[in-house]
Amino acid sequence: MTDTRGPQPQYEGYATGPLPGEREPAPGPAGPYHPPQAYPSPPGGTHGGGRPYGHQQGAGPAQTARKPRTGARTTPRTRKARLRVSKADPWSVMKVSFLLSIALGICTVVASAVLWMVMDAMGVFSTVGGTISEATGSNEGNGFDLQAFLSLPRVLIFTSVIAVIDVVLATALATLGAFIYNLSAGFVGGVELTLAEDE
Repeated sequence: MTDTRGPQPQYEGYATGPLPGEREPAPGPAGPYHPPQAYPSPPGGTHGGGRPYGHQQGAGPAQTARKPRTGARTTPRTRKARLRVSKADPWSVMKVSFLLSIALGICTVVASAVLWMVMDAMGVFSTVGGTISEATGSNEGNGFDLQAFLSLPRVLIFTSVIAVIDVVLATALATLGAFIYNLSAGFVGGVELTLAEDE
């Protein structure tokens, strides 16, 4: 076969130039490669899927910051927890009830003393005592003396005895109630409580 095309021109740059892998990079600032746009987009237009042109995934935080909606709910939710008291420790119940009953007994003694002094200052004992003495008196005696019977030491002793009895009974009843609650909680599951966190 004979080649009829004749001598072909030789390109100096192509024949003597370096290969693509051996070429030195072009001078200038290095940066990410941006492919050329086939069709320039008009200013203010959209680019693919209704997004504005120039909005890329790698945009800075200033561009990707989302603005809060005006109707968004800003009130924090109140968390609630539903718990169940399945057992009451009788020892702890006894200690707490003992201290509370002692405080209640002291308050009872102090209140009785204050009440007696107020009534004595108002003259209640003298008036009522005189009426009772006249009603129960006779020619041989003066009758019943209310003021001597309801003196302050007697009132305080009587109130103290009642307070001690109250301490013993309240402590025993509270401890017994703890045992009864534990037995009943084993059958019905105990008392359920709903706790809410206040924010």
